[in-house]
Amino acid sequence: MTGTRKTVAVLFLLPALVLLGALVVYPIGYSVIRSFYNASGDGFSGADNYRTLFTDDGIRTALKNNVIWVVFAPTVSTALGLVFAVLTERVRWGTAFKLVVFMPMAISMLAAGIIFRLVYDQDPHKGVANAVWVGVHDTFAQASAFPKAHPGRESPLVAQGGGFITKAPVRAGQPVTLPLVGVAPDQMPDSARKAVAARPEPGRITGTTWQDFTRGKGVGRLGAPDPSELGYAGMRIEAVKDGKVVAAAKAAGDGTFTLPASADGARLRLPASNFKEPYNGVEWLGPALVTPAIVGAYVWMWAGFAMVLIAAGLAGVPRELLEAARVDGANEWQVFRKVTVPLLAPVLAVVTVTLMINVLKVFDLVYIIAPGSSQDDANVLALELYRKGFAENQPGVASAIAVLLLVLVIPVMAFNIRRLRREVRR
Repeated sequence: MTGTRKTVAVLFLLPALVLLGALVVYPIGYSVIRSFYNASGDGFSGADNYRTLFTDDGIRTALKNNVIWVVFAPTVSTALGLVFAVLTERVRWGTAFKLVVFMPMAISMLAAGIIFRLVYDQDPHKGVANAVWVGVHDTFAQASAFPKAHPGRESPLVAQGGGFITKAPVRAGQPVTLPLVGVAPDQMPDSARKAVAARPEPGRITGTTWQDFTRGKGVGRLGAPDPSELGYAGMRIEAVKDGKVVAAAKAAGDGTFTLPASADGARLRLPASNFKEPYNGVEWLGPALVTPAIVGAYVWMWAGFAMVLIAAGLAGVPRELLEAARVDGANEWQVFRKVTVPLLAPVLAVVTVTLMINVLKVFDLVYIIAPGSSQDDANVLALELYRKGFAENQPGVASAIAVLLLVLVIPVMAFNIRRLRREVRR
């Protein structure tokens, strides 16, 4: 059409064709051939490697997880990108917001994996996700300050149902001592003060519960508050008769408490709620949540990519159509759902298909974020290919997985090519 001789055209195309053949065609052909050989490569195994794809537990888990990835990761990323693109058109600082959302795209998968490995750390003092989760939880359900407390030597308390109870009933007018040990001084409540011995009160049960431990060899007395010992501020004490709680009280800052006359003859119980272990958050990288957690990291990275492409498409939407819909009485939700989204359908299809192809070969995030204990549960096909080929020395099975990935990608690519051709004809 341009009058260019075919020889000149071939010369210009030759470097690209050589690279395409060396980097794409040859590896595909070699992988297909290699998938029919055994691990040593010197024996033809037929379809055994392909049968392994559907009998190996690790590969089946990887297939299942890849389905989860293909369904949720592109959908959530595209949906968030659409919401961000529409909303940023309505705020003055939309450009700055787009910059912040798109910024994770500048981070490599490896770096993002390391970041989210820390974000999802189980320790609330290290992991941001659990720090927030524990903070919200403790706002509504305060953890106990005495999870490690327990009776020491010569204690009047014995264990019962996760808590402790006195060995004998108590009597009015006779002060009760409830000594415990096991709480580090720096973990005592801020309201704790120096423990004092309770004074007897006629017709009432009085007592003290405190940390019966003084640092230093031979220092302090067992069973009696010493000057350096602190009271268990806030400790709940219950008086129990015949299995029923007849009275209850909370210890003051100095550990003292008072119960009414109805507690006479009861046994005093320190319920298990006093010793409940602090809430330690969610096991984000455990077997149950590791795949959704890694998908969340992927969405954090790629939602900005979706937003930028959709925002470019949104810039080309005729504004008169939106205004006409508003004039006809449509509210903003109706305009978005029935006008904006249909007009953006081609762009949304491009973004979704691109992300589907991308997630089929996701490897870095899963390999870095998932700990060894739950990597089998987070397994995907690209990671299983690596493990079979390099860790387990099964290159034939690894080649079969590579061919399977190619087969899975082809329909998505074919759909994308057909859609592009249809757009060109329009």
